[in-house]
Amino acid sequence: MAGPPRDGSEAPEAVQGPRRRGISLAALRRLGAMRLRARVAVEGHFSGQHRSTTHGVSVEFADHREYAPGDDTRHLDWRLYARAERDFVKQFDAETNLCVYILLDISASMDYPSTAPNKLDYSAQLAAGLAYIAWKQRDAPGLALFDSRLRTLLPPRTQRGHLARLLETLDALTPGDETDFGAGLTEAAAAAGRRGLTVLISDLWAPPETIIRSLRYFRRKGHDVLALHVLHPDEITLPFAGSRRFLDPEGGRSVITDVTLARREYMKELSAHITAVRDGLRAANIDYQLCETTKPFDLALATVLARRNGGP
Repeated sequence: MAGPPRDGSEAPEAVQGPRRRGISLAALRRLGAMRLRARVAVEGHFSGQHRSTTHGVSVEFADHREYAPGDDTRHLDWRLYARAERDFVKQFDAETNLCVYILLDISASMDYPSTAPNKLDYSAQLAAGLAYIAWKQRDAPGLALFDSRLRTLLPPRTQRGHLARLLETLDALTPGDETDFGAGLTEAAAAAGRRGLTVLISDLWAPPETIIRSLRYFRRKGHDVLALHVLHPDEITLPFAGSRRFLDPEGGRSVITDVTLARREYMKELSAHITAVRDGLRAANIDYQLCETTKPFDLALATVLARRNGGP
């Protein structure tokens, strides 16, 4: 399927310039009890939450973090304790539990509808939620924004300042150009360092074989991969009536059609597209989850993580 239909009445009212994407710290704090786990063995020195392919501790110091019960007391920083009168442990590069690479599609098709919240708003909230959960459990979230190419890259880090920068980036992001999964994701994969958990958030309006091939590249590099397929209800039910003009937000083409006559064929093609993407990804041992924007983002994340953690 080439892409989603767009009601032509949306185009003149498109939002121009940057706008805030509704990232709420209060909403993120409600995610504190959720846990993000890798399903396959990836790199890192893990403390029981993830399976590891390496052992031992790097000699390269990375950061401090506050002591928590169960931490190795050999890594307590007594000099910092003397100044702050609080226990902190030294954290080394190899001690980061998991690198979480969040790949967010910011192409023009994600900026639908023109009114907030839209798919890009919703996807930014999903990305922020995943980053917060990862950081809260001492993992290292990173962020890559792409359309036809990689536009922004924030490598995985555990520092508080890094999380703040990542959330600010998500809250202020603007839509880009056409989608090119082959180019955008290849650049992101090349920039990824250690193997970790890679999460793609996108409306997946691209040929299924292109999507599957691009994400298989991450699997070949040893990443655990999850795809969150974000769709607006208009794209799922095509609720319009009568003769309407539809626009391709990325290619600029338009077509006038009778929605009543076109709906059945559209629904058939949409179902075939979703089935091909879902089954192709699962055959490649890649998790897939359809996320409709009417469902609160925290409930969507709860559903995804419960399934990854062994739930129904």
